[in-house]
Amino acid sequence: MNAGQSQSQSQGEGQSQSQTQGVPDEALPLRWLRVEHETVYDYDVPVELAHHLACLSPRVTPWQQVRNWRLTIDPLPDCTVELDDKDLDGDGTRNPLSLDPWGNMRLVFSHEHVHERLSVTSVFEAGLAAAPELHLQLSPPWEEVAESLRYHAGAVRSEAVEFTLASHFAPRDAALAAFGREAFTPGRPLAEGAYALMSLINEQFAYKPLSTQVDTRAPEVLALRSGVCQDFAHVMIGACRSLGLAARYVSGYLLTHPAAGQPRLVGADASHAWVAVWCPALGWLALDPTNDVVAGHDHVTLAWGRDYADVAPLRGVIRGGGKAQPRVAVTVAPIDG
Repeated sequence: MNAGQSQSQSQGEGQSQSQTQGVPDEALPLRWLRVEHETVYDYDVPVELAHHLACLSPRVTPWQQVRNWRLTIDPLPDCTVELDDKDLDGDGTRNPLSLDPWGNMRLVFSHEHVHERLSVTSVFEAGLAAAPELHLQLSPPWEEVAESLRYHAGAVRSEAVEFTLASHFAPRDAALAAFGREAFTPGRPLAEGAYALMSLINEQFAYKPLSTQVDTRAPEVLALRSGVCQDFAHVMIGACRSLGLAARYVSGYLLTHPAAGQPRLVGADASHAWVAVWCPALGWLALDPTNDVVAGHDHVTLAWGRDYADVAPLRGVIRGGGKAQPRVAVTVAPIDG
């Protein structure tokens, strides 16, 4: 399958999608990273019919530029589905990519012929600017923020309100609220409390692959005190929401640094997840509880939503296929120069 055709190509013609986007010159990137994310299914038995939803188009933000995005699907889909009629490019052409409720671009595609293997590869370059300095004290007490996010008749609805509500993986829960209060002590500035909660999760939870499943919810992770980045993000989100605060799930990638003298291994990286907490004075605070750091120019943003279910990179419904598990290979590497 050939790659590199425009994302604005007409439905059914394209074998890949590409994108070039940017932000104003004042947000100059400190570094450019190349990301390759490959997912391969080798099915136990042939698949007769398949419908898939891909959330693999990286976001443009004030701190992230995106160029040369390319999504390659093999075998070539029989059709892509336009979920809306927005002209995303502004050039008068219809676009197989559509926007979800949170502004993420997604692609729905289908295979109507028998196949035994599926490969989906996303490749792009991300230019990352410095994250704004986080002044923890320059935020109101967290209780005031929680009160402002409650429903009040006649009040202007904030975009953050939706992220105070329970979701499947990050519900409102008494145990999560109690855990959150260990960081959000009375009268504490919201940003300071959010940072403390991030550190608390990092200190008390063990990073332990295979200790949870992809469908493990935040209350179960809290009881286990172990998991992976997805789990830590869900716990932090659930704790914030259980106190009336707004927090959202951010999916993306992390530049990992090999040990001194060791080569960077192709395909050895992984998808990553962190949290953004809403602060009226500072905006969305991007915090990574897995690494106990403010998300910065090692973090490449892919998408955000209420929890993992909103931004899973690839999901689908198939007829046939057996019980094949995907093989995922991610490479994040600096671009020289």
